[in-house]
Amino acid sequence: MLFDSHAHLQSDAIEDKLEHILQRAREAEVEDIAVVGYDLPSSRQAVELARRHKMLHAVVGIHPHDAKTADEETLAEIMRLGKLPEVVAIGEMGLDYFRNLSPKDEQINAFRAQIKIAHELGKPIVIHDRDAHQEVLDILKSEKAGRNMGIMHCYSGHLPLAVELMKQGFYISIAGPVTYKNAAKTQEVAAKVPADRLLVETDCPYLSPEPFRGKTNEPARVRDTARKVAELRHKPLEEISYLTWLNARKVFGLG
Repeated sequence: MLFDSHAHLQSDAIEDKLEHILQRAREAEVEDIAVVGYDLPSSRQAVELARRHKMLHAVVGIHPHDAKTADEETLAEIMRLGKLPEVVAIGEMGLDYFRNLSPKDEQINAFRAQIKIAHELGKPIVIHDRDAHQEVLDILKSEKAGRNMGIMHCYSGHLPLAVELMKQGFYISIAGPVTYKNAAKTQEVAAKVPADRLLVETDCPYLSPEPFRGKTNEPARVRDTARKVAELRHKPLEEISYLTWLNARKVFGLG
């Protein structure tokens, strides 16, 4: 069993191929996929996809790139969507100081607002963090954001930061870049994170693992990421697949 803990199946690169993509996922023994929103339209799409396909679970929220859209009305709609049974978490939210497509203050405000929504709903959060490690950690601590658990998606930080995040209640999700030759930092994290805090994901359609690097990613390829993690941990693929499936089911409240 495998659980792709972070995918964007709303992407234009996927939409007209979805049935084939889901069939390939099943053939790769992917049992569950979290479909993650990044703005209001994509969050609504995530809910609709989860209603149509039992293996899909919706995550709704505002990405830091779109933080400038997170006005009172939009946040109220995220709250409304978050109450739906198809929705297992709030996100992806966080900070992205690499591209800065929204002003930093608006990113911070949207991040804190969504943490509060998740707390009110009793749901975990899904975090995007790029070039903002310390500030993300400071906000998570100040908001006690891990009280309902959460996921550091496509983790790119070093091991000591991962330890601090786990202390706050977060799981560490490993994506396709762990298979890249220059990924020593991510490989160390994948090898040493405690087994009960480890997840795998695709972040499709982005970040395809080797040997598919540069091509459109899809959930079936989470198996390649899990295989690399298993190799790094000197464990059978079946063991890593099953434990990361169990961990994702736990953090998303799916039993």
